[in-house]
Formats: sequence, structure tokens, C-alpha cells
Amino acid sequence: MKKNMGSADQSIRVGLAIVILALYFTHVITGPLTLVLLLVAGVFIITSFFSFCPLYYPFGISTNKKTAQ
Repeated sequence: MKKNMGSADQSIRVGLAIVILALYFTHVITGPLTLVLLLVAGVFIITSFFSFCPLYYPFGISTNKKTAQ
């Protein structure tokens, strides 16, 4: 896996995951929406950890300044 996420992209994803988790723990989000948003938060954290977004790959998108040219 070639890294295709830059640090700004990673920070935004982690920030959004934290917001989703905060909304969950404060019971602001409920019902089926909760499961979907928790899944999205998990994907954001995992993709940020590996610096690789599978959806960027088929389109040739890279926000990593070291590999983007």
C-alpha cells in the first residue's frame, strides 16, 4: 500500500471521528444513524492510521505531498 493521505487529510478525519464519538457518548445521535456514523468514524480512524484511503486509489488521488506530483 502506497501512502496516499497527507497529514491535513489525516487530521481532518481524526477530528471528524472524535466529533462523531463525542456525539455518540453524549447521546445526541441515536437510532440507526448511530451505527452508520460509528462505522464511518471507525473507517476514518483506520484509514488515518495507515495513511491510505482505498477510495482514493482507483481515482489516482493523493493528498500526500511526498508522492503527489
